Amino acid sequence: MEVKTSLLDNMIGVGDMVLIEPLSEDTFIENLKKRFDHNEIYTYIGSVVISMNPYKSLPIYTAEKVEEYRNRNFYELSPHIYALADEAYRSLRDQDKDQCILITGESGAGKTEASKFVMSYVAAVCGKGQEVNKVKEQLLQSNPVLEAFGNAKTVRNDNSSRFGKYMDVEFDFKGDPLGGVISNYLLEKSRVVKQPRGERNFHIFYQLLSGASDDTLKKLKLDRDFSKYNYLSLDSATVNGLDDAASFRTVRNAMQIVGFMEDEVQSVLELVAAVLKLGNIEFKPESRCNGFDESRIKDKNDLKEMCELLGIEQSVLERAFSFRTVEAKMEKVSTTLNVAQAYYARDALAKNLYSRLFSWLVNRINESIKAQTKTSKKVMGVLDIYGFEIFEDNSFEQFIINYCNEKLQQIFIELTLREEQEEYVREGIEWTNIEYFNNAIICDLIENNKNGILAMLDEECLRPGTVTDETFLDKLNTVCAEHQHFESRQSKNSKFLTDHSLPHNCFRIQHYAGKVLYRVEGFVDKNNDLLYRDLSQAMYKANHSLIKILFPEGNPAKVNLKRPPTAGFQFRASVGTLMKNLLTKNPNYIRCVKPNDKKAAHIFTDSLVCHQVRYLGLMENVRVRRAGYAFRQAYEPCLERYKMLCKQTWPHWKGPAREGVEVLLKNLQVPAEEFAYGRSKIFIRNPRTLFFLEEKRRQCLEDLATLIQKIYRGWKCRIHFLLLKKSQVVVAAWYRRFAQQKKYQNIRSSALVVQSFIRGWKARKLLRELKHKKRCEEAVTTISAYWHGTQARRELKCLKEEARRKHAVAVIWAYWLGLKVRREYRKFFRANAGKKIYDFTIQRIMQKYFMGLKKTMPSMSPVDKSWPARPYGFLDRTHQELRRIFHLWRCKKYRSQFTEEKKATYEEKLAASELFKDKKALYPSSVGQPFKGDYVEITKNPKYQKLNSLAEDKVLLADVVSKINRANGKGAPRIFLLTKKSLVLADQKTGQVKASVPLLDLSSVSVSTQSDGFFALKLKEGSTSAAKGDFLLSSDRLIEIITKLHRIGAASADRNQINIDISDEFLVQFKQDKVCVKFIQGTPKNGNGVACKRKNNRLLEVSVPSP
Repeated sequence: MEVKTSLLDNMIGVGDMVLIEPLSEDTFIENLKKRFDHNEIYTYIGSVVISMNPYKSLPIYTAEKVEEYRNRNFYELSPHIYALADEAYRSLRDQDKDQCILITGESGAGKTEASKFVMSYVAAVCGKGQEVNKVKEQLLQSNPVLEAFGNAKTVRNDNSSRFGKYMDVEFDFKGDPLGGVISNYLLEKSRVVKQPRGERNFHIFYQLLSGASDDTLKKLKLDRDFSKYNYLSLDSATVNGLDDAASFRTVRNAMQIVGFMEDEVQSVLELVAAVLKLGNIEFKPESRCNGFDESRIKDKNDLKEMCELLGIEQSVLERAFSFRTVEAKMEKVSTTLNVAQAYYARDALAKNLYSRLFSWLVNRINESIKAQTKTSKKVMGVLDIYGFEIFEDNSFEQFIINYCNEKLQQIFIELTLREEQEEYVREGIEWTNIEYFNNAIICDLIENNKNGILAMLDEECLRPGTVTDETFLDKLNTVCAEHQHFESRQSKNSKFLTDHSLPHNCFRIQHYAGKVLYRVEGFVDKNNDLLYRDLSQAMYKANHSLIKILFPEGNPAKVNLKRPPTAGFQFRASVGTLMKNLLTKNPNYIRCVKPNDKKAAHIFTDSLVCHQVRYLGLMENVRVRRAGYAFRQAYEPCLERYKMLCKQTWPHWKGPAREGVEVLLKNLQVPAEEFAYGRSKIFIRNPRTLFFLEEKRRQCLEDLATLIQKIYRGWKCRIHFLLLKKSQVVVAAWYRRFAQQKKYQNIRSSALVVQSFIRGWKARKLLRELKHKKRCEEAVTTISAYWHGTQARRELKCLKEEARRKHAVAVIWAYWLGLKVRREYRKFFRANAGKKIYDFTIQRIMQKYFMGLKKTMPSMSPVDKSWPARPYGFLDRTHQELRRIFHLWRCKKYRSQFTEEKKATYEEKLAASELFKDKKALYPSSVGQPFKGDYVEITKNPKYQKLNSLAEDKVLLADVVSKINRANGKGAPRIFLLTKKSLVLADQKTGQVKASVPLLDLSSVSVSTQSDGFFALKLKEGSTSAAKGDFLLSSDRLIEIITKLHRIGAASADRNQINIDISDEFLVQFKQDKVCVKFIQGTPKNGNGVACKRKNNRLLEVSVPSP
């Protein structure tokens, strides 16, 4: 069963201010403070919600809370913003009434957060589905984008909305969101160029510099250092609790969800960067010949970067900052701008650029979130707008904001009274007029088309001649002097002449929330909000697509000489439209209150809260609600709550709920003038009557609780007794069972002992009998065994004696036969015994020799020259022949393992041995090195692919050699290629062929006897290759190169074999000269290497290290 609760249950203070008793400002503030101290931040005034900013997170916005307040009566649970949101949503869905939620309060009171809670609740309780969820997500994600571009840190609030926002959320007949439309009001664009001390510019500037990637900042020509930008205040650049980098990522993600394209996001960031660059442009004065000063830009670097971002010609924008063109009818007059005017033009451009960008963002979001269907829609509007502002220095912005709040207060009172009257009429209760302060006279003072302050301000701005703030104040003093809510020291009203709290350049208006002093300085300029036409046209010339959209008036084809509407006129028209819109909807109010100026939790400043209570008109709201009937409730919940106060209605009333309430009130003897019966509700005039009912209910509940406790205790005691009785029976039964079991076990144990003793006695008796019988049987067996043994030994002795006699006979017979044979063959044996013994001895020696040779056989390596020692002299020739045969056999075995390639290698090694062994000192070091042939991987290296293709035959050798310069003896690296028909020298780096010599032109090769790698290729005289002379080369693989050259000549039948000349002195033909190459041993200057040096025209000396 669902537990019914009420606003009046477990109430801390008074949940509804209409019920507070006695009603005064002190009790009102005290009740707010008491609830605030217990984290009860929401309080009602009828259907109006007062919201206190707790400055901390509270666990009251969970999904469980959403379900708790879903589809519940407004007064059924404790005060909460969800109750108001649910009431508005259900009225829109079920009663087909358009709703609006008006959220007001001063900066830092929590208006923005309240609007988020309302939107999140509506999103949570409405329908589900892919399309619906997408619409909800886009509506919710529009908030981070607008907060980044429209919110800033102020002294009162770290996330203060510096614009007014009204969002119409459209629903279908089922209550599912279809889309929305956002309207913005009066962006505080002056903050772009100047911020008060302790405040920041708009969030987006700091988020961009903190959160954008280095690549993005480089494209935007920005630096992360805030101090490099004049438009950013440094004393509050960082804010505790705000992560600008994370916020930037959130904004980028939100823009993507809302539907911004990537190029649109980039264009927006470029405009933000352009505003920062614009603030860094500074001017200097420059005198002209006509005596007037004109402005010039100091450093054009920032101007250049800004023009590159926006695609504007630098000269065009530079001229727009220095000159102003005024058009009148058909004439154009160009005037120079001084430094002050140039700075004004720069700031005006920055403000207009940012405000128009913000308006474009709102329109772009509207395009994404607007409803796609054209069916009839239900609308819920949420108004989040600045509250009433009273600062030490109040200017044009505060005047406009307070005018808007005057209009909202006027519509609030009208709609509240209308709602009260409609409910009275609907319930059939007589309506009595309620006296209240009507602030229409203040609204008329500001917005009257003839004598209103805004009208006179527009008139001054449009008037020709010299127009200043002082002339505007003079006009106000003339026209509004007699108005009871206008005060000025210079007016005709003499009572303000001596009021020193009222400066001469100020005027004061008595608003519904109190008196506010306005300084007229800047009123005219801020209302004009002029942007020079030259700047508009310069912006329109930009190649940036978004700039052209933002400055359509800069189009030369559409020049409009008509003065643009003033800021005051535009705002008054917007407020008028807003008021008409709100009057068509059912209003719901959230009044936000800031508990302290320190933005800290658990601090309640009475004076500050009292000030807000006054200018929000909360006391007047309570008085309006209490002017008739303070409390009303439907009959069913009223009877459900108070039915225990009357015997006739307790515990169940069978008839209609209204009759039950009538019986209840009659039984309680409540005076008839204290209540009235409506059609569906009971109306109670005085809160004391409600508190009387609550007190009676509390007493009755205590009595009922006592009765319930008594019955419960009796029931509990009876249950306890019955449980004890049942337990005693169970225990007794278990004990008797245990006792019988114990007795049985004792008897059984005794019987087992007696049985065991009897069985033991019988077993021992039987054992004695068995042992006696066994001993008798064993004695008989033993006697029999001894007798049989004696008989067997006797028989064995007889058998042995007989066997000995037979063996003696056999031995004697054998000896006799042997004697006879020896006597017969003695002569024959003596004649052949020597030869047989010799043959047997030789056979045994040879057998022993071969067996020993088998065990000491050397290894299968052909180079192993070991062989076992000769054991006998007569086997010398046999021993040597076996050694020779074994060596030939293992050589054959070793050769059978060779591949064709390996055979060729060994043949080359054999040829090298024949050529250089004991002739060239370099030869021993080359024996262990295999001849690879290709040392530069010419077939694999892409650099030498072309060189490889030029070779006609297979490349037999490819290596890097040094070609010795005939002039100085220094070497240059060359690629040496050898084929069967020619040799090629090519450049190592480029692969270009330097020389190609057919082997037919090669006559001989000369090398030294030393360990150097020098060799000379001598060409035949008269051949085509001999034009430049012989080649003197050096290589570490000299042995392999010359061996391959020699083998190619030996294998070819059509050419003579190449001669190899090994000598420490030989002649080399260099063009026309013959040079002697001489090799000497010594220590070269460069260490252990070989050095070559040209001594004279006829001698080239090569120093080789001593071995």
